[in-house]
Amino acid sequence: MSLVPASQPMLPAPDPAMLLVLLPPVAGGEGRAQLLAVNTLLDGLQGRLGAAIRVLKINEASHPAVVRSFRAPQLPAFVLVQQGIELWRQQGLPEGEDLAGLLLSKLRPAEAPVPEVS
Repeated sequence: MSLVPASQPMLPAPDPAMLLVLLPPVAGGEGRAQLLAVNTLLDGLQGRLGAAIRVLKINEASHPAVVRSFRAPQLPAFVLVQQGIELWRQQGLPEGEDLAGLLLSKLRPAEAPVPEVS
């Protein structure tokens, strides 16, 4: 038994925007301390962003080609993308700003779904 009428097929939910966090390889105590600070920041940030933006960490040691493809002159770097379009970018760690509010303000409005015609 379906709760959706046949004239209105269920469409998949739109994909969330992605905040790609490009991370340098960890080296030594200072690198580990910076990675811990970034992870703490990102855990709190994901909680404030909810389902609107998914935070994805990409480590240069594990995925060097992906990190290089963004041509970030400094790591860590933050890149906000929505449906393959870059909306915002920042080099280094954000300081003293409402990062969640800033990121949410950069999102493009979702397009209204177009009903399917039978």
